[in-house]
Amino acid sequence: MSDKVVRIGGASGYWGDTVTGPFQLVHYGKVDYLIFDYLAEITMSILAKARSRDPEAGYAVDFVHSVMKPLLRQIVDKKIKVIANAGGVNLDACRRALEKVAQEAGVDITIGTVEGDNLLPQVERLRDQDIREMSSGDPLPEQLMSVNAYLGAFPIAAALDAGADIVITGRCVDSALAAGPLIHEFGWQPEDYDKLAAAGLVGHVIECGAQASGGNFTDWEEIAEGWDNTGFPIAEVNPDGSFILTKPPGTGGKVSPFTAGEQMLYEIGDPANYVLPDVICDFTQVTMEQVAEDRVLIDGVQGREPTASYKVSATHLGGFACVGAFVIAGRDAARKARLQGKAVLAKSRRILKQLGMDDYSKTALQVVGTESLYGEQARPEAMQSREVVLRLGAHHPRREGAEIFSREFVGAGLSMAPGLTGLSPGRPKPSPIVRLYSFLIDKNQVPVQVKANGEALAVSQVVTRGEHSPQAVAAAPESPAPTGATVALPLYRLAVARSGDKGDKANIGVIARRPEYLPAIRAELTTSRVKEIFAHFTRGEVERFDLPGIHALNFLLHESLDGGGVASLHLDAQAKSYAQILLDTPIPVSSSDAQRWNLSG
Repeated sequence: MSDKVVRIGGASGYWGDTVTGPFQLVHYGKVDYLIFDYLAEITMSILAKARSRDPEAGYAVDFVHSVMKPLLRQIVDKKIKVIANAGGVNLDACRRALEKVAQEAGVDITIGTVEGDNLLPQVERLRDQDIREMSSGDPLPEQLMSVNAYLGAFPIAAALDAGADIVITGRCVDSALAAGPLIHEFGWQPEDYDKLAAAGLVGHVIECGAQASGGNFTDWEEIAEGWDNTGFPIAEVNPDGSFILTKPPGTGGKVSPFTAGEQMLYEIGDPANYVLPDVICDFTQVTMEQVAEDRVLIDGVQGREPTASYKVSATHLGGFACVGAFVIAGRDAARKARLQGKAVLAKSRRILKQLGMDDYSKTALQVVGTESLYGEQARPEAMQSREVVLRLGAHHPRREGAEIFSREFVGAGLSMAPGLTGLSPGRPKPSPIVRLYSFLIDKNQVPVQVKANGEALAVSQVVTRGEHSPQAVAAAPESPAPTGATVALPLYRLAVARSGDKGDKANIGVIARRPEYLPAIRAELTTSRVKEIFAHFTRGEVERFDLPGIHALNFLLHESLDGGGVASLHLDAQAKSYAQILLDTPIPVSSSDAQRWNLSG
């Protein structure tokens, strides 16, 4: 086997991420590739709206002006190649802007683009096919803002094969940003399923930037002093797909099996069926081993033939939202806040009725500071806080209805609760509600094209096509509850965890701190128990999946985010807090085990 190692740095996890990541990786990371992930479903709709106002807009301008402009000379001098999904809905404009930056810097580069994900021009043809939403079965909405297929890694590899120094894509699966360079470097073929799955895992682990190297880590106190310079992740990938996860020397954060494992579990569903355009990945037998400080060896992923479809995410306008917030202080602050919120809704509803307008389509009242995210698990003493935030939100089909809510929310400032002060200046502004609509489409209907400096390339392999579907995995039997005397320990004593979102679903990954802790965790955290803990959020079923390779569980909570994204009025529409809530859950442990494990104190 070749001893070649490819070093890939994950420089950005979202549009708005800190610019310190790419600077770290270019100057100190000794990387061969930089990857930048900017796009989410809501980002696509924002970019589409921007392009409708300006034909030169619609891409991630930060990538060009905040990152590439100051770093391009060093990137070229160090022969680092760059892959970014910064093209959004306007790849040509992004390429032209980058060409201008290169010209100003006096460097000669070849810019590859991967096109074809934008299916908005094909909407009428899609309507003839009776497209249905993946979860609800609803037909295609009438007025769509964006329609984008999630492309795979082989088009990126084709652009690199053609000599591209920088490859810009529109919508692709996030992991393809790393998988494309690995296919190019190692010559992996469409049938190399285990290696393609390994490439998918590399991309999944580093696509969210510093989340893999200590960011948002359960044991945050270990690394908080280095938060001002948290290191961004580097994957050192071997020809067989195994890789070392690390970070630039001298940076903050931490790379351990727990930081890496939390990221592997982030925003996934069934770990045995992680579906990518080029392969179906099985993460259940993945292993993670600390081989040196801030160096973790990751191996054991398996792959299967891909499906014949691309996932497509469309966005459409679904009314208007307005959310306001006031700080309320003094005795009985929580009760005052709740009464004021109810009064504002009642008063503004009366005005809507007087004007002959429809009622709100949805409202939400939260009192922040009373553990509102915990539901029935909230501590009674939290209600005694003398300083809370009233967060009140409403959806209305018309902007005028949302404007009435905004006016009356602020208009209550002198007529209701004492001890009220503004959390932010001015009235809250109504904003369009962008809703997500996802469906599958046959890969043959997506016209993927690769270009270099704007010229189309004749490439032989840009789409992998299979016929398989995800395989059902039999659920493991429940673990028996401990017998005899027990002691209740909070889950955080036994495990680390991270949570995330996919549309209206939330996931929570839980990793046992030691393998012997897992049976007690499994015995208590049944699907019914997790649904009970999140009953105030979760309307759908809860699924549980096992990952024995890292002694972990993954929970998928359906219909748990009030629609998700900007369609949600939840205080946490992306489930970022769900793992922290679960970590407070008491877990019964045998008293003898707790004593033997040194956990009885």
